[in-house]
Amino acid sequence: MPPDTQAALEATRAVPGIPRDADGPVFREPWEAQAFAMALALHERGLFTWNEWADALAREIKRAQASGDPDTGETYYRHWLATLEKLVAEKGVATTATLLRTRDAWDHAADRTPHGSPIELKPEDFRD
Repeated sequence: MPPDTQAALEATRAVPGIPRDADGPVFREPWEAQAFAMALALHERGLFTWNEWADALAREIKRAQASGDPDTGETYYRHWLATLEKLVAEKGVATTATLLRTRDAWDHAADRTPHGSPIELKPEDFRD
């Protein structure tokens, strides 16, 4: 079994609620798979344990539900991404300001990119 497949299976056993089928995690959009892969990579590098991740994800989901998230499953990976951003900031990998600046740059790049074309970040996307 390839290491990435083994890591994905380990994550689905360790973190409750991951949308999955018999073959492992399932994703509705490419960004969901990318967020999942980033969390796997950071876990493999020792940034957090799966127990730490599961606790942080549960807190994020509860926070979202308290703010009105209907918890239909469609927002699961939005919570996953928010948890990833928070842990990256808490662990000192990147500041919250850097994460926000990069997200804004990505939004700017997406806005100027024709539909169907790859999004490329350019220096001018990073506004001060």
